[in-house]
Amino acid sequence: MNSKDAMYTWHLSLRVDRPVEGCSIRPHAYMYGKKLDDRESSSLNHHHHNHTKVCREPPPNHEFSYRWFRGPTVEPCAYEGCPRRTSFSPHDWSMHALGGSGCSLQCVSSQSSLYKATFCNSDCFVKAWKTQYTISNNGSKARSSTPNRKRTGSYDDDRSVGSTTSGRSSSGGGSGGGDVNIIPATPGEISVNGGGGGGGGGGNTNNNNPYRTESSEDEWVQISSDQHYIPGREDIGRKLKVEAAAYSIESGELLMHRVVKTDLVLSSTPSPEKRNLVTAKPAGGGGARFRIVTYNILAEIYATQQQYPYADLWALSWDFRFQNIIREIVDVGPDIVCLQEVQADHYESHLYNAMHEAGFEGVYKQKTRQAMGMTGKVDGCALFWRRTKFHLVESYSIEFNELAQRQVTQGMGLNPRSEEGASILNKLSKDNVAQLVVLETAQQSMTRANREPNQVCIANTHLYSNKDCPDVKLWQTLHLLQELETFIMARGPANLPLMICGDFNSTPDSAVYDLLSRQLVHPGHPDVNIGDENGPNVLPDIMSITHSHMLGSVYNTVLGEEPKFTNYTLQFKGVLDYMWYSTRNLRPLSAAPIPDESVLTRHGDALPSTQYSSDHLMQISDMQIVSGGSR
Repeated sequence: MNSKDAMYTWHLSLRVDRPVEGCSIRPHAYMYGKKLDDRESSSLNHHHHNHTKVCREPPPNHEFSYRWFRGPTVEPCAYEGCPRRTSFSPHDWSMHALGGSGCSLQCVSSQSSLYKATFCNSDCFVKAWKTQYTISNNGSKARSSTPNRKRTGSYDDDRSVGSTTSGRSSSGGGSGGGDVNIIPATPGEISVNGGGGGGGGGGNTNNNNPYRTESSEDEWVQISSDQHYIPGREDIGRKLKVEAAAYSIESGELLMHRVVKTDLVLSSTPSPEKRNLVTAKPAGGGGARFRIVTYNILAEIYATQQQYPYADLWALSWDFRFQNIIREIVDVGPDIVCLQEVQADHYESHLYNAMHEAGFEGVYKQKTRQAMGMTGKVDGCALFWRRTKFHLVESYSIEFNELAQRQVTQGMGLNPRSEEGASILNKLSKDNVAQLVVLETAQQSMTRANREPNQVCIANTHLYSNKDCPDVKLWQTLHLLQELETFIMARGPANLPLMICGDFNSTPDSAVYDLLSRQLVHPGHPDVNIGDENGPNVLPDIMSITHSHMLGSVYNTVLGEEPKFTNYTLQFKGVLDYMWYSTRNLRPLSAAPIPDESVLTRHGDALPSTQYSSDHLMQISDMQIVSGGSR
């Protein structure tokens, strides 16, 4: 084939997540071209896929416009005993509630009384089947016969402008399967049955069918022409339809368009059970009190179905999880919030604005690595404080990569480009960071001759996650403590109250925990006696692994032990997150126990789920600044 005879196929991909009340939904539209070789061109013969257009040029630069439509009310499931007939809670529509199936079923046997009836899952179909009867050609009842079942997909795919496929659906109502041909049409004319529990389409259904579900395409109403749409209460229980049209930027010509239907719009997630605080043994005296939380909120770049196959794709989407996470944080009524795995672009677009509206100010520090793909696709730490409670005195960030560089060049006197220096840097440079702020109470007590202490230092960090590198985590912890020693000592003899919060990726039997709680590590601890196969030794002499902070674990102090877990997935269940405090000048007043496993698994096999939108659990405590060095 000559270059002048080259042929291209244009493709338009369009996908949209399941809509949930109050959660912004964004269509994922993508148009691309593929150059055909001789074999592909000769074998086209008009049998290429729908949403494909054959042209002699690759697709030009283009932009999209969108239209959103609201559909009619539909019956979500034909089985009268199904709880989803009256509930659109995300808990009732998750894979966990549906028995692992995210697809609806439709009976397509015209001889069954269930003909055209749509069911939200196979269980409801089986239960309804017990009441079905066979309808003969003359309309009389006959002996039961097993009907065929139609399994529909998660999204309704309509055909795009420019498709060469033609023909009208032979089944009247249509389906989401690939065996239906639909001519290019306007959004109001397209009838495709959706997955996830939608009502059936039109067509000639038997009027005696008690399970018939029917909707009229004339009831679709345009509701928005923006790219994003936020479903409201009026959308719950209905499907939405989005049309994406690609236009040439240069000429304004319509190139292609495509329409998809969503699953039924769900209501917002019910609030989780309130977490009660357990109060510590009362003690007299003391100064300012504050509530502090720490929470790894699971960055979107890690929230994949490969990592969490038991979670619904729509429940892993950031727009859904963000609403749950921000509500969970705000409902606790904290004064200080330490967050980990905060994605850089989401801090700018979602988190900062939401927290600011809730009365907080904050700072952010992203990891030192490059973004994963697009700008902003890298996580980090965020620290917020309530504006009416505190104001910021100082703010610093710590990059462990920079500390590693300093140790190799200054501490060890090595050339970072030498084999030994490069090997140590490669092992220690894991891009982790920490935040450090000094906060001062906004309302100071001036009635006493000696003003009560009114400042507190808060550190927030997220250590390296690899379970096979306990020495790297111990090195990071040691250097974080050393940096904090230097920082606090530089501020005079009056010890500054200190809290260190975050995801330490270390269990209570680790050397990291021992160093924080006991100020040293036993020489025989496995974490400091690893073999050469793990790379060069990065730790100093065991006697040098120490610090001067007197620290206590909030949860261990208040509850008498660490929680059973702060991270709860199918692959791992254990404690990784902690809240440490300086025992000389801070006192924990209370802590909120981690929910029981029976609560965590009520709406999912593990976390994240429709109720808990991170794989970690938030820790909550009330603290008090103590004067005079007493506890």
